[in-house]
Amino acid sequence: MSFSLPFAFPLLANRTHLPAAEALEREGIRGLVLSMAISLLVGTLLLVSGRGNRGKPLFRKEAMAVVGLSWVLATVLGALPYYLAGTEIAADQPITFIEAMFESQSGFSTTGATILTDLENPSSVPHCILFWRSWTHFLGGLGIVVLFVAILGQGSAGKAMVRAEMPGPSKEGSMPRMQHTALVFAGIYCGLNAILTAIYMLEGMTLFDGLCHAFGTMATGGFSTYNRSLGGFDSPLIEYTTIVFMILAGTNFTLLYLTLMGGPRQLFQDVEFQTFIGIIAGLSGCILLFGMRAGDVGFESLGQGFRNGLFQVVSVMTTTGYGTADFDRWNNFARGSLLVLMFIGGCAGSTGGGMKVIRHVLFYKILLREIELSYRPRVVRLIRIGGTTADDPAMLRGIMVYFCLILGIFIASWMLLVTFEPSSTWGYSEESAEMVEDNTLDEKLLDCASAVAATLNNIGPGLGVVGATQNYAGFSQGAKFLFVWLMLLGRVEVFSVLVLVFPTFWRRT
Repeated sequence: MSFSLPFAFPLLANRTHLPAAEALEREGIRGLVLSMAISLLVGTLLLVSGRGNRGKPLFRKEAMAVVGLSWVLATVLGALPYYLAGTEIAADQPITFIEAMFESQSGFSTTGATILTDLENPSSVPHCILFWRSWTHFLGGLGIVVLFVAILGQGSAGKAMVRAEMPGPSKEGSMPRMQHTALVFAGIYCGLNAILTAIYMLEGMTLFDGLCHAFGTMATGGFSTYNRSLGGFDSPLIEYTTIVFMILAGTNFTLLYLTLMGGPRQLFQDVEFQTFIGIIAGLSGCILLFGMRAGDVGFESLGQGFRNGLFQVVSVMTTTGYGTADFDRWNNFARGSLLVLMFIGGCAGSTGGGMKVIRHVLFYKILLREIELSYRPRVVRLIRIGGTTADDPAMLRGIMVYFCLILGIFIASWMLLVTFEPSSTWGYSEESAEMVEDNTLDEKLLDCASAVAATLNNIGPGLGVVGATQNYAGFSQGAKFLFVWLMLLGRVEVFSVLVLVFPTFWRRT
């Protein structure tokens, strides 16, 4: 939190198109200092309570507990600056603690969903709090627990902790020491953040905007300092730069390391990366074609349509969530495609969220094998990924269980939201039985589905009331609390969070 304090002063808090910090920054400083004091107190209490266990090894159950509980604690402590600084959602509408937790979890989980309606009003959001908001992206991008392993090196539990943060088949075997792996990841991540900040500044951004948008890009988070997101800069150069770095952020960081060591051949021979790029290229082309045909907003010319379509596909695919156009006004094929992309995500071992490309590759191969076994029951067909056998029964079973869990969580959360969220969120008046604007209650089904998908897969913006030009401020407190848990489930992976509610997990035997 101390890194956010200097940005309360006009010299550093100058935004590209807006005035620098104002008198309200004193409230921001007070909120940060109080939050730091509370965090130090909590840390001291934990340190004192655990002093008798120093030197004892951590095992798998303890590592999973550390992953889940540390993210819960980070969410609560990260909410304090918003709440204590008196941040306002809108004019004269102070933030509640649940809403502060929503913004905190959205930052740490790199979701990028927000309840702040006017980021450009320094009377509502102090600049130092706005920087803290983006700084949580930086901290959460590589994973608090991965950085924990890198800095402290938690012995035999390090491998379990890294796997909980970066699930799925990965190339970690090429670097057997987990602490070394985490340090390499941290080095690449920090280096790319520094490079992107410098490029943004060369392209016209101030230091404040450059840092905040670099954090949002490399963490695949999407928090911006402008209401129109990156569209506020109206710069094709900035948008293409962001596309390149979003793709890098959505790529397996171990693969980036191997590429640096062995050349680009390592990158383009990887099956997951090939699939990742193939999906981006294929869907971008289709969205361009249908967008030009339908005459959608943002597709007035071939160049503009190509840039807008590619940007939104990469933004959603990598779970970044930046916006340059109102894709909610595009044709149904484009909107449906972006909704499907929310369930794919980036590569394993990247800062991207979602279900991960490699899981979909394996799921596809498992389905093909099961279909073949239905009519050729004696055939022995091994599952291979890039020439390597990936036929571990436990891993394949885990893939199927994971898909079932995500589907179950999505359906249950969707039904909860559809059932209990007030219709007033969509402008519906029970007394007059009329719709405000042009919304219909039928949109509630799709909007709730996209809101659940966008938070569960750490995307941020969805469709309808949570579309590219909207936010989550209109939802009830209960819905926002549900979204907090969905973002946590999506970022930390479901197993590390779900086990916390099982009594048998806490038994010693």
